[in-house]
Amino acid sequence: MAIENANVLIIVNNWGIEETELTRPLRDLKAAGANVTLAATTLDPCETVQHDRYEGETLTPDAKLSDVQTADYDLLVIPGGTCNVDRIRVNEDAITLAQEFAHAGKPIAAICHGAWLLVNAGLIAGKTSSPCRYIAADIENAGGRYVDNQLTVDDENGWRLITSRKPDDLDYFVAAIKDTLAA
Repeated sequence: MAIENANVLIIVNNWGIEETELTRPLRDLKAAGANVTLAATTLDPCETVQHDRYEGETLTPDAKLSDVQTADYDLLVIPGGTCNVDRIRVNEDAITLAQEFAHAGKPIAAICHGAWLLVNAGLIAGKTSSPCRYIAADIENAGGRYVDNQLTVDDENGWRLITSRKPDDLDYFVAAIKDTLAA
């Protein structure tokens, strides 16, 4: 598929999203020609933060998590932000979307704390990932393997998982998403 024909879904809570972990994939993928939908728990503005503590940019979601369908998308992106993912990882709509993407063999890209959602969705067992070090024990306790790399791409269990540790790794993370969509 060409990236210009790709449909990408980014899912977030409405508060506490790490700014660049949302805005870089969102804007870079749009600039490359992908159709990108930002879905949040509600249609209220999405308030980002910088380093989990400083006010960041506010974005308007395109849809609610409960209104999007896995079948309409080619790849799922889960940005980090401790508070964002701590809330979204217990959201039934987010859990269901992640499970549906994996069961359909569609790629999932998670940066920083984003992989926490995959732990709660029961998807990390047998996968190798590079989330932030703060959730390494959660990954391992759920049957996954944690590695401290700028980027890890894992194709085990019938679906691709793209992970990176932090905002400093965004160049690698976004490039891997683009490569996956272009394949």
